[in-house]
Amino acid sequence: MEELGPPPDFAEFVAIWNKDQNLTTPRHHKNISAWLEKSWNGKDRELLLMAFRNSGKSTLVGLFCAWLLARDPSLRIMVLAADLSLARKMTRNVKRIIERHPMCAGLKPKSRDQWASDQFTVNRDSELRDPSMLAKGIIANITGSRADVVICDDVEVPNTSDTAQKREDLRERLDEIDYVLVPGGLQLYVGTPHTFYTIYAKVARRDVGEDQPYLDGFKRLEIPIYDAQGRSRWPERFPTKKIEAIRRRTGPNKFRSQMLLQAVDIAEGRLDADLLIPYGDELSYAEMNGEAVLSLGAQKLVSASAWWDPSFGAPERGDRSVIACVYTSEDGRYWLHRIKYMTHDPSLVAEVSEAEQLCRMAVEFVNDLHLPSVTLETNGIGKFLPSLLRRELDSQGVACAVLEKSSSVAKDRRILEAFDAPLAAGRIHVHERVKETPFITEMREWRPGCKAPDDGLDAVAGCLLAEPVRLPRNPNAQQKTIRPSWAGGGRAFAAKTSFEL
Repeated sequence: MEELGPPPDFAEFVAIWNKDQNLTTPRHHKNISAWLEKSWNGKDRELLLMAFRNSGKSTLVGLFCAWLLARDPSLRIMVLAADLSLARKMTRNVKRIIERHPMCAGLKPKSRDQWASDQFTVNRDSELRDPSMLAKGIIANITGSRADVVICDDVEVPNTSDTAQKREDLRERLDEIDYVLVPGGLQLYVGTPHTFYTIYAKVARRDVGEDQPYLDGFKRLEIPIYDAQGRSRWPERFPTKKIEAIRRRTGPNKFRSQMLLQAVDIAEGRLDADLLIPYGDELSYAEMNGEAVLSLGAQKLVSASAWWDPSFGAPERGDRSVIACVYTSEDGRYWLHRIKYMTHDPSLVAEVSEAEQLCRMAVEFVNDLHLPSVTLETNGIGKFLPSLLRRELDSQGVACAVLEKSSSVAKDRRILEAFDAPLAAGRIHVHERVKETPFITEMREWRPGCKAPDDGLDAVAGCLLAEPVRLPRNPNAQQKTIRPSWAGGGRAFAAKTSFEL
């Protein structure tokens, strides 16, 4: 095979390799090659490449690594993957290219100890501590390493992203790259999304506290299986019939995630949060002709359900005590207006007990939202809270009935019974502020039998299943007249008469 010397451009490097391997270069490979080369030459150093499964993206990135080393043998490249075996796969691919590509002649070292499965060092003039290419699993310790290029190849997979804790751990590991990458170094992510809360998301997920997407500012190239005209991007390997077979076999969520690059949970969720209808209207309370009216925008509200699923709300354990309220409008639609995840302040326990702190937060919640009643789940610690809550309501002059409910139905069944029908019918509206809480995350990740957090789901399910109440409000302690009931219904009064019975 003729030796050609340093490669003039990446596209030619790829074309020569494919020709020697008796392969053609599909159009999307040409697009990826041109994008990688233009980004490198243009000094773009934060890149994200997303392409459909089995598109050959990792093979192209391996060629890109070999091309970089052929141009500059002193470069140090680190490959991070979800596990070490996947990272080694990329390293072996690059070794194979260096051994066989005519433009890489002279790079392979003579010493076998420089040519290992998880790392290798090409012939180079520089004396550097770090190898030319190093493979690491995402959980490995990379402290002390230095790299000019870091390739994050499929670092997000179900095993690193299917729970909130795993996603947090993944981000913490990826944050370490800043201490490995030299100034001006390249960071390239390659992968497909596996969860709605993917590191590859274009927009921030407010419900998990993100102010900006994790890879905000990264230059992106996305290549789904279909082009803009709805045709296969690789018809030779993925004709229409094969694509449809993949869709049927894998299910809609996995197909959307892996072939269309959409940020959805790869596992089929039981509750579809996308069926919730968002709104931003705030409550409007008015009294007209002795009648109270509570409304959301143009919607007159006729009843409300509030449910408190109590716990001690211990912040050090991530324990949350959740209270939620759902209104019903005249047309029978549900309006999930607020949900509050309450935790007590340990520094105040000496003066105000945990239970008293939570009750005061619950009183503030029901008072602000004009709630005529609140149902308290009395399983567990809820057994002693009703009397304490009533005392706090009375001391603050808030007229709200406290109802007690002991749940005997299994939680999974209760959640399904509450959400299934109204969610499918498109009758549940959710306020924008609710979407900033953990509730949406719980909903997306909940599946029967799972151990994911579901405190908010359980509280909202209680609201949906509870019988809506239309109780008149009693006057606050400071009020001299009775506030009319916005939920309708009569109220008792005493009439003075001048006759005797």
